[in-house]
Amino acid sequence: MPCMDAAPSRQSQPRDRLERVVSRILARMPLRATRALAGRPIVLDGLTLDPQVQLLLRALEANRPGGFSTLGPVGARAEVRRAARVNRSPFLAPALTSELEIPGPAGAIAARRYDTAQGRRLGARPALVYYHGGGFVFGDLDTHDELCRLLCVHAEVSVIAVDYRLAPEAPFPAAVEDALAAFHWVHSRAGELGLDARRVAVGGDSAGGNLAAVVSQQCAAQGAAAPALQLLIYPATDRSLMTRSDELFSSGFFLVKEDMDWFTDCYAAPAEDVRAAPLRASDLSGLAPAYVVTAGFDPLRDEGEAYAAALADAGVPVALRRHDSLIHGFANMTAISRTSHDAVLEIAGALQMGLAADSRVRSAATA
Repeated sequence: MPCMDAAPSRQSQPRDRLERVVSRILARMPLRATRALAGRPIVLDGLTLDPQVQLLLRALEANRPGGFSTLGPVGARAEVRRAARVNRSPFLAPALTSELEIPGPAGAIAARRYDTAQGRRLGARPALVYYHGGGFVFGDLDTHDELCRLLCVHAEVSVIAVDYRLAPEAPFPAAVEDALAAFHWVHSRAGELGLDARRVAVGGDSAGGNLAAVVSQQCAAQGAAAPALQLLIYPATDRSLMTRSDELFSSGFFLVKEDMDWFTDCYAAPAEDVRAAPLRASDLSGLAPAYVVTAGFDPLRDEGEAYAAALADAGVPVALRRHDSLIHGFANMTAISRTSHDAVLEIAGALQMGLAADSRVRSAATA
């Protein structure tokens, strides 16, 4: 589908209130009731979909019958922001936030820093430079605010979320340039920011996971200061591939083929460029240790796992964790899905270990 825009429709306040009520009910519903309402268990590739996620997919299908591509960039951005606001947890992790501006190649890059009150009282502390997902087309500091809060509080790290430029207005390699500039800025100013320069990680989900992997590669290629760790949550690593997970899950599991094709058209990156397809890199040796997270019912599952295998083959310390019963985007479903919430807490634990001051603990986290 061409990367064309459509006028965003105004969503009524009654719809928002109804969706908020439904999401709260889904989050608190007993497991037996959830299984009954979700219907017959969905089993594919030897995996069983989480019943709470299955019920969530039914609700999404009824509420948004078309993909993001039907809305156009502006409409999709508005819908994702609306959904994040409506489904926001009433019990947000108590992080302290401050707005930042990072010098970038095309002007200032907006960013948001997350800390805990205890963390601010400590000395130099670890940090995560975080890139949000959204197919390089949508997503911003607010859509991933809840996730960044959880990572900050439960991993006990400072999180610097980066609002990189989006396609199609700023196609490839704009996002890569902003992502690199943000990491270099945070790392070079670690001392004045109260951070430990030896423990600055990069991370992201989906398109943001792609950017985190690319930043790690580009730092090595440039001989620049490298991240201490790369946290890759269901990353896109080579969209030219046709994997088994693409064949099985590209329809009916939130991330659909029509949207993925639209993202690719909007981003307009050459398929062979390693800054868009990090799995194509010829040499992965010497990269930062990696914690790679995939979801069982995700079309990007196999390419994420292929990247973890390629890192391991190159001698990079890597840990791969597949959450069998979850779907793409689960890191943004923590207020609705208990299983997704638990998965993010596990990711935070791995991040904390990966950035531990004791190098033996850091090694164990990626073993």
